[in-house]
Amino acid sequence: MILFYAAGASSQAPHILLREAGLPFALERVDLAVHRWSGGDYHEVNAKNYVPALLLDGGDLLTECAVILQWIADQAPDLHLLSQPGTPARYHALEWLNFIATELHKNFITPERHGGVSANFLSKTRAGQEQTRIHVSPRLGWVDQQLDGRDYIAGDHITAPDAYLFTMLTWARRLEIDLAEWPNLSRFSARMADRPAVAEALSIEGPPHALIERQ
Repeated sequence: MILFYAAGASSQAPHILLREAGLPFALERVDLAVHRWSGGDYHEVNAKNYVPALLLDGGDLLTECAVILQWIADQAPDLHLLSQPGTPARYHALEWLNFIATELHKNFITPERHGGVSANFLSKTRAGQEQTRIHVSPRLGWVDQQLDGRDYIAGDHITAPDAYLFTMLTWARRLEIDLAEWPNLSRFSARMADRPAVAEALSIEGPPHALIERQ
């Protein structure tokens, strides 16, 4: 099994969850600026040209972060990274995955890409970064309210949505959005960062590309 990733991209979430699940996997880093990986043209792997993509041992390729997270969780049922199918808890966790994908992830992605796929998925301009803050801040505030009195967002232990939310919070920090405004989110981020699987994933990926602000 191979996870195609870029440092600091949304692929960080399945990277974290793979380590939480203890599944065997290999990593292949993708240079999104030129769409290349160690095997050549990334477009030949994933025609969407973005990460994450998870190549399964049988040859199937999974894309889309929320779907990959579900697949990973289902491979380690004893860890309860997602509740059993058919249960209300399962669908509440899927609510979270969809909320993070549509209300946070997509609102972080800069319109400066003009529909293209590049390494600069976060805005590099002051005006663009301010627009991102305007869009994501109310949503982060809502998540902060849901975390009141809770350590994790979909249960009393880590589940798939937590890995996704943590990754989005790293994007917030890169845009200098101060999480101190939302104490529950701030505590959640620190709690996640202390997990060995998270620390290992961040260490292996290394720093993401720099955001150089322009007028």
